[in-house]
Amino acid sequence: MSALPATPPKALTAYRPFWAKRFGPAPFLPMSRQEMEQLGWDSCDIVIVTGDAYVDHPSFGMAVIGRTLEAQGFRVGIIAQPDWSSADAFKALGRPNLFFGVAAGNMDSMINRYTADRKIRSDDAYTPGGEGGKRPDRATLVYTQRCQEAFKDVPVVIGGIEASLRRIAHYDYWQDKVRRSILVDSKADLLVYGNAERAIVEIAHRLARREPIESLTDVRGTAFMRRSDDPSAEGWFVLDSAEVDRPGRVDELISPYQMVDEGKACASNDEVKPITIHKTGRITMPPREHTVVRLPAYEKVRSDPVLYAHANRVLHLETNPGNARALVQRYDFNGVERDLWINPPPIPLTTPEMDHVFDLPYARSPHPRYADEAGGHDGATKIPAWEMIRFSVNIMRGCFGGCTFCSITEHEGRIIQSRSEDSVIREIEEMRDKVNGFTGIVSDLGGPTANMYRLGCKSPEIEAACRKPSCVYPGICQNLKTDHGPLISMYRRARALPGVKKILIGSGLRYDLAVQSPEYVKELVSHHVGGYLKIAPEHTEGGPLSKMMKPGIATYDRFKQMFEAASAAAGKKQYLIPYFIAAHPGTSDEDMMNLAVWLKKNGFRADQVQTFYPSPMATATAMYHSGLNPLKGISRDETRGEKVDVVRGERRRRLHKAFLRYHDANNWPLLREALKAMGRADLIGNGKHHLIPSYQPVTDGSYESARRKNSTMAKAAMPRKGQLLTQHTGLPPRVTGAARPAASRPGKPGKR
Repeated sequence: MSALPATPPKALTAYRPFWAKRFGPAPFLPMSRQEMEQLGWDSCDIVIVTGDAYVDHPSFGMAVIGRTLEAQGFRVGIIAQPDWSSADAFKALGRPNLFFGVAAGNMDSMINRYTADRKIRSDDAYTPGGEGGKRPDRATLVYTQRCQEAFKDVPVVIGGIEASLRRIAHYDYWQDKVRRSILVDSKADLLVYGNAERAIVEIAHRLARREPIESLTDVRGTAFMRRSDDPSAEGWFVLDSAEVDRPGRVDELISPYQMVDEGKACASNDEVKPITIHKTGRITMPPREHTVVRLPAYEKVRSDPVLYAHANRVLHLETNPGNARALVQRYDFNGVERDLWINPPPIPLTTPEMDHVFDLPYARSPHPRYADEAGGHDGATKIPAWEMIRFSVNIMRGCFGGCTFCSITEHEGRIIQSRSEDSVIREIEEMRDKVNGFTGIVSDLGGPTANMYRLGCKSPEIEAACRKPSCVYPGICQNLKTDHGPLISMYRRARALPGVKKILIGSGLRYDLAVQSPEYVKELVSHHVGGYLKIAPEHTEGGPLSKMMKPGIATYDRFKQMFEAASAAAGKKQYLIPYFIAAHPGTSDEDMMNLAVWLKKNGFRADQVQTFYPSPMATATAMYHSGLNPLKGISRDETRGEKVDVVRGERRRRLHKAFLRYHDANNWPLLREALKAMGRADLIGNGKHHLIPSYQPVTDGSYESARRKNSTMAKAAMPRKGQLLTQHTGLPPRVTGAARPAASRPGKPGKR
């Protein structure tokens, strides 16, 4: 295996187009043979299989990758939400000439289908009509298997957020165990992680040149399997992960003269290469692009939570494209050892490359296949996720916040990739002129974080060397540019466009950055808030906030003062909607009680309550699984590491959620019991300073919210044991075929 290049990557627009470029762009990427024939195609070069309905919009992964490959001259087809019960649906477009690209969709398929309480969701926002059940659990595994059944000799490349966050041995919340890398389980040929344009374009061109897919081992942002004795791995310096971050006991330093067979490293017991000492006595390490960090083997992290937390910590240390090293993890296949290799993350796209991707000829509409009776997409076949972003524009990618419960950094990286102002303005104008139903209101001008546009490190050299997980925690880095000027300029230019009445900011706002720019807060509040602004302090207490890597509540208070002052100056009544998380690792019952008291004191009644959801590969998930804090270093020595209070069990999770909904009478019995056990019965009473009242009204389990969609309907009363089930106790009327007696009245059963 050759070393990964340290030179700047090839630009997306620098490749010689594939010969099929002559066909030109398609109105929609084809989903059937008939559409292929209309385009003059006899075959597809690449077929993308996705768990989402196909919406040709730059917020949908299959459209971005498909259009990017189309711009390179490749013929790309889409198989969206196929019937996975057999391989037939995967043969619909014929045999792809180069490869299948498989993704579960814009969301992990398990998170898409199950709630944080592991209950099945009744709907799917990425499906026409919001219908649930249109994709399988662990969709990447199922789709890959069916692709291989359909055409055994066609390579399969997996990607998307599901593959990204499962690219290594990971804790799986739904099975409550550590699963193998999704590449191992799927038996795909290659895994692409992160924003994949750069990697997928290189892969497509090299496969088109008839390079075997087994030889594509030097593409950044990819993972692949190889035998442990593969000669192509020669020339790499293998650094044990314990040398990057030592778990367990503190061993003696390895002798610099030690040979491979003279000793083993403590964490993974795999080979350690010799290193060289110069006459100066300094240790000379090999170049990072020639170094691979060996993580503990899968069999070890599966059975040892300490090593799992250690591996997770090392993985997060190796996420900066400027200094990240390749990672390797060993798997045992019935006595045959094979290695999972994960190349360093992709080099972020430049602004011209971002413009290229977003300026591609998207139809900005769902595929005509999903049209309703009227030929539109606003009826029974409406796709909720499309409706949400229909009139929004994405201006950037990435996030340097590093919140431990969030997966943006693991997927998109912490280096902000911004579009040019001209490109954003062009998209708004195109949306205004071409998208049906546009009323002059842009629903969002943002991204993963609304106000990180054009923000980044002041020095490219410092950025390339940095290994911090966050640029804004525990405080804003002195090397971080916080100038909101370019964003303010874009806002002003965009709202001055003819036909644009209002531009709202719907993306999450990083308020600790916003307070650094009073001019930005004034601009935002005066022109871009539609009455309410969502922000996410997540908690009020220092314990959980330190595990989340979020700023203290004092920063929220400062932003609130600026927000209210700017609203008053603009003559507007506007309100902040703060979001909070229940049951996050590191949160005690007392922390939730204090949060509830704060909520009541400030007059907040939370409608939407977010319970911590352990997503694969997140740092907070490692806390949840191991009970240790990877942010502080991992150690078996209790005096050196930090243990984390993990909220497990249905009852305790319900309690934490109930504290956020202290105003719901259905929760009062549980809260009274908890407050008494905590010695805080003083919070029970009928005064304004009490959290919950001492009286208990009759409740039916329903909850009426200010927003209807957040309300819960009353459940039918369950019959007592031995009671005869009737219509009154929950059974629907029996269908007998007989006419309904005239004497019966609505709501009452007739005589039989």
